[in-house]
Amino acid sequence: MKIALAGAGAFGEKHLDGLKNIDGVEVVSLVGRRLDATQAIADKYGIGHVTTELADSLALDLDAVILCTPTQMHAEQALQCLEAGKHVQIEIPLCDSLADGEAVLKKQQETGLVAMVGHTRRFNPSHQYLHRKFEGGEAAVQQMDVQTYFFRRKNMNAKGEARSWTDHLLWHHAAHTVDLFAYQAGPIIQANALQGPIHPELGIAMDMSIQLKAESGAICTLSLSFNNDGPLGTFFRYICDNGTWIARYDDLVTGKEEPVNLSGVAVSNNGIELQDREFIGAIREGREPNSSVAQVLPCYRVLDALEKQLRE
Repeated sequence: MKIALAGAGAFGEKHLDGLKNIDGVEVVSLVGRRLDATQAIADKYGIGHVTTELADSLALDLDAVILCTPTQMHAEQALQCLEAGKHVQIEIPLCDSLADGEAVLKKQQETGLVAMVGHTRRFNPSHQYLHRKFEGGEAAVQQMDVQTYFFRRKNMNAKGEARSWTDHLLWHHAAHTVDLFAYQAGPIIQANALQGPIHPELGIAMDMSIQLKAESGAICTLSLSFNNDGPLGTFFRYICDNGTWIARYDDLVTGKEEPVNLSGVAVSNNGIELQDREFIGAIREGREPNSSVAQVLPCYRVLDALEKQLRE
């Protein structure tokens, strides 16, 4: 299977690291904003074609595209890929407006191609382990308490490099938890949000608090900050009717900090690689992937409602 990857930044490299572990997959084209930097990444991973234009890659003989480009480009580029007859995986978030997300879903339904969104939490072994418990009736979520914390006073990416676009707590980072909560506890029926001061240069809120309630009665409290000068990342506490667990990306402990053995949950302990395996598998098997555009769009409807609340 021949794949093009657009966006040779921090997350693009994570996908390249995952893809090299999947049999029968070749990344044949790399798209980046700056040709010299993109060429350096292509040389590192042995990718033969480099360009600054997605259209150049779409003109090649390839099957699928993975988009790791700036948020503001995701929906437009997803449509471009689908119109070119290519399967597409869009890194989270799918969009930064609900109308754009709905347009991608409509195009996917018209083409019948695989269109998947990188909601990685569905694939991390820690969350998979708990999802199976919930699906099997061994436990049920009562409350999720989630902290998403960064120290990002300047426009930097995960590698500490200058970013050409502005990240967003609501449409990007909250999307992970809103979708995961619905995935683990059921459809969301109520959502509330508060935000702190707007940064004078970045033009975004640097702190946010979100409350969610699921149809099942479970609740979620999500705290997000770009101001946190301390442990960084996202930490998920699952308070259940039969046990408490804390998930830290691909690792899981009990409420008493006892490590949970996740061996055997999946073929890899890397959520990004597992996400890519699902994308490749869905294309090969001609099926809808977990985290398809159709499956995650309810998350973006909640984000749209929260954005309207914050504007008011």
